[in-house]
Amino acid sequence: MQIILTGDVMLGRMVNSVLDRDRYTYVWGDTIDIFREADLSLVNLECVISSKGSEWSKTFKVFHFRANPDAIRVLKTASIDYVSLANNHTLDYGNEALDEMLCLLKESGISYSGAGRNLKEAMAPSVLHLGNTRIGVTALTDNQPEWEATADSAGVNYIPLSLENGYADRLKECITSAREKSDIVIASSHVGPHFRESPSAEYVNFAHRAIDLGADVYWGHSNHMPQGIEIYKGRPILYDCGDFIDDYAVDRQHRNDLSFIFRLSAERGKIDSIELVPTMIHDFHASTAPSSEADLVMRRMAYRCGRLGTKCIIEKGRISIPVYRP
Repeated sequence: MQIILTGDVMLGRMVNSVLDRDRYTYVWGDTIDIFREADLSLVNLECVISSKGSEWSKTFKVFHFRANPDAIRVLKTASIDYVSLANNHTLDYGNEALDEMLCLLKESGISYSGAGRNLKEAMAPSVLHLGNTRIGVTALTDNQPEWEATADSAGVNYIPLSLENGYADRLKECITSAREKSDIVIASSHVGPHFRESPSAEYVNFAHRAIDLGADVYWGHSNHMPQGIEIYKGRPILYDCGDFIDDYAVDRQHRNDLSFIFRLSAERGKIDSIELVPTMIHDFHASTAPSSEADLVMRRMAYRCGRLGTKCIIEKGRISIPVYRP
């Protein structure tokens, strides 16, 4: 079984203007076959998909990302099975836009978690079925606390890294709920500041807690550049998967245009290896990275993984990481 994870997929702004190119395949570039060949493909959707709503203005916010409803066709064309909605752009155009996106995703058969019309919906895991194996995905964010869903208001599944004031119980409830319904549990997390080469001690503790509570994979995104992978108690923690599709300016030091497709292999309900395929963003689309950029991002990733005690095998333009359970 092969499960693909990526970082942020932002289909708004300038990307929105090219969505229909090449029969809705343009933004995926030459990576599209990797998604189509996988058993499951999961991405963080870093925008709202809607034709409705107006820019969030209740509190100060610089960036607002919205893609038109054709973005659903873009996701379907690449055989995307799941999108995480727990992030800082899901409510960029308010509740009306969020509600339309939830309807569009449901109608298209694309699963999601991390946001909803109330807290119960936002906390609920998505359960994907692959043969006899159930993959549960719970999603959370520490961004935009003002967007926290409540018992009677729409929003995101907000959980701060500190886990203070009862949020430790919420994290436990989210993962336990996914665990009860699934054979493999993935915890999707959009947390922390941007452009950090390594996770903070607080973030490491948070990810460890998620694994201790029952997650099999920790899937982080938000940092705009990939952080290292740790194998903790035989389970992979992808601290941050970076950016996959967007129209952002490129920081020449951090190279936020470079990342990976993270391909997890699983057998009998356990992740046994991870393959990283180097990718690059150019002209509002993803592509496999050319050799010089691939070498750069692989060297950086191997170093960051090494600091977390993880050995990377670099061969034939890919990184391989074995996952051994104690």
